[in-house]
Amino acid sequence: MGKALMILNEPAYGSDRTYNGLRLAGAMAKREGMQVRVFLIGDAVACAKRGQKVPAGYYNLEAMLGALHQQHGEVGVCGSCLDARGIADADLAQGARRSSMEELAAWTGEWADNLEKALARLGSRDCG
Repeated sequence: MGKALMILNEPAYGSDRTYNGLRLAGAMAKREGMQVRVFLIGDAVACAKRGQKVPAGYYNLEAMLGALHQQHGEVGVCGSCLDARGIADADLAQGARRSSMEELAAWTGEWADNLEKALARLGSRDCG
């Protein structure tokens, strides 16, 4: 099973970085056996705001998070960042939930251990 953790820090709109990060997360989540987690921090927490209204033809990050949720992706949203921006838990989009640095550290540590093991296995092979 593959695993991907994406930490998004850019504003919801006005930067393509967040949009492209969520596009990649969605594409990866569609792959068989892939587990995807996204952590929104800083200005990126606005991506998880329920009730986004965007011009016709423009991407909607709330809808993108909903699609990721439908693909069984996990979305954690920094709690202190939500508080700083006045976004309540009830305002979060479907599939997004309040999270913490402690959870991000656990996600990162858990998967970093797996990455380290995978790299060690690769390092033991002859890359010839």
